[in-house]
Amino acid sequence: MSRTYVITGAASGIGKATADLLVERGHKVIGVDLHGTDIDADLSTAAGRESMVAAVSDMSRGTIDAVIANAGLATPTAATVAVNYFGAVATLEGLRPLLGGSPAPRAVATASMASLYPPDEALLELLLAGDEPGALARGAELEAAGGDTANLIYGTTKRALARWIRRHAASPEWAGAGIPLNAVAPGVVVTPMTKAFTDTAEAREAILQMVPMPLNGIFEPRDVAYLLGWLASKENAHLCGQVIFIDGGSDAVIRGDSTW
Repeated sequence: MSRTYVITGAASGIGKATADLLVERGHKVIGVDLHGTDIDADLSTAAGRESMVAAVSDMSRGTIDAVIANAGLATPTAATVAVNYFGAVATLEGLRPLLGGSPAPRAVATASMASLYPPDEALLELLLAGDEPGALARGAELEAAGGDTANLIYGTTKRALARWIRRHAASPEWAGAGIPLNAVAPGVVVTPMTKAFTDTAEAREAILQMVPMPLNGIFEPRDVAYLLGWLASKENAHLCGQVIFIDGGSDAVIRGDSTW
């Protein structure tokens, strides 16, 4: 049976690969991105998030089956703070009411294996407190510092998003309403966002020194799309609050048995 999926960041990379896969399987996809999909929306702003929710509601006639909050930035800037955390949370929360009419509602977000790296604790605290002005100000401070300090932004936003998923998935609003809420955490994937790290043999070798991926190395967006497709499908009825690392082994190498 055909389902209706909303995918943010659907114009390229993992989002486009997932949209293409679902359309091939006979489903309806409502794509959201800055441009080039069904709905143009800037998820770095409150107005953009609100317009996205309204547009999805109109286009879907008030009912969707799954949300895939995939939109994100990998730049060492304050804009990454706005999109990766607040944009993702607003997508999930804003579209949750539209899932109520589905017989098999599902929600998934795209985190990252970068969530394993040490965060900027001040930014992390502000994100989890929901303090967007404070988080943006801290992001601007990190951006201005540049270098390794600015590079803390991306991983910190993804760690915060993973924690948000863990803290909310078992709540009455999600699990209690029959909505599995989970996330994927990809390793290095060949997308426009990672072009600087994957374009040459030298760049790939350098990034693999930072991100160990012993199982088949760097991979294509379609590989993540298969996992997202299952997590957002009716078959996934019991996975709750899981952040699934699809990373060629980075999680296993970096954390070992520490999760147990």
